Amino acid sequence: MKIKDILEKTRPVSFEFFPPRQADGIPAVLETLDELKVYCPDFVSVTYGAGGSTRAFTEEITFEAKRTAGVEVMAHLTCVGQTKEEIHGVLERLEAEGVENIIALRGDPPRGSTEFVPVEGGFQHATDLLEHVKSNFKFGVAAACYPEGHTESVDLGSDLKYVKMKVENGADFLVTQLFYDNRHYYDFVERARAGGIDVPIIPGVLPVLNSAQVRRFTALSGSEIPPELDKLLDKYADNDDSARDMGVEYATAQVRDLWDVGVPGVHFYVLNRSYSVSRILDNLTIPGHHRQD
Repeated sequence: MKIKDILEKTRPVSFEFFPPRQADGIPAVLETLDELKVYCPDFVSVTYGAGGSTRAFTEEITFEAKRTAGVEVMAHLTCVGQTKEEIHGVLERLEAEGVENIIALRGDPPRGSTEFVPVEGGFQHATDLLEHVKSNFKFGVAAACYPEGHTESVDLGSDLKYVKMKVENGADFLVTQLFYDNRHYYDFVERARAGGIDVPIIPGVLPVLNSAQVRRFTALSGSEIPPELDKLLDKYADNDDSARDMGVEYATAQVRDLWDVGVPGVHFYVLNRSYSVSRILDNLTIPGHHRQD
């Protein structure tokens, strides 16, 4: 089923996984998916990994999840390191395996570089990739958005123009970058609606696992760490277990606030671990997403 059809019927809860660096790590990813499946996710997504380096594993996990996990899958597809013909081949393989949903992304520049440069014969922007997908296939397609603005955007206004181009080129819905202050999400949705963007905008939530990791992720994404969370990250900088438990509490409050105001769904960045998301969902009362043992 296409996720855009799921969105017409319910407010989905979804989980994002990433491929391991080596093939022998794939069973552990599938095991985490199996652990979280008891919460009845409406779909799961599988990323491409840094620089597209693990895309073969992305396909393997996507196909296996589709075949055996009994959940809808959204495959990530980026412009990184591939020609248009190679990307077309990936889309053909996804289609042949019955995958119905992708999220089309430009992808990050190579590590150590601040500028994205496509390979010769590749796509320059996510909008180009979206246009190719919609012109040649029947996938349901999502795109990314950045409540606090993309790190390469000049300002929030120009950032929104690119988001609107993604929708005009066929994105059925948007999934946000991580954020830790819900006000950024609410303000972004308000700007998007005023700018004529009317597709569902699903907030992406990353629970804190440890202090150093959150500081690294927010530095890369340009996301703000609110003062109250900043103090907690300092407090638990040397205690990962306490930081993780604090992260469960913080994300529970964050998701409860989002859900109560009527967001169209919640997408959890689970980082291939079940502990935090399972406890967050245990803390909440989201219909259809209680533990089903």
